[in-house]
Amino acid sequence: MKEEKKVNEKTFESNLKDLEDLVKELESGNVPLEDAIIKYTEAMELAKDCSEKLNSATAKVNKILASDGELKDFETPEN
Repeated sequence: MKEEKKVNEKTFESNLKDLEDLVKELESGNVPLEDAIIKYTEAMELAKDCSEKLNSATAKVNKILASDGELKDFETPEN
């Protein structure tokens, strides 16, 4: 039996593409109800994983390396 990759082991872009494909398929209206439920569940898992990866990336981007070598939150001076 072929071992399936877990959703979170795939890249953000790969998950997003899979999510887009599932949404298109579900929107077509040509999916039997039981298959639609399975595909909807998979789509929700992909959406959750994409959201988590995006939040993680945003948090990393919002950090800067201070002169002492420590990562700190990026702050802009207020005008």
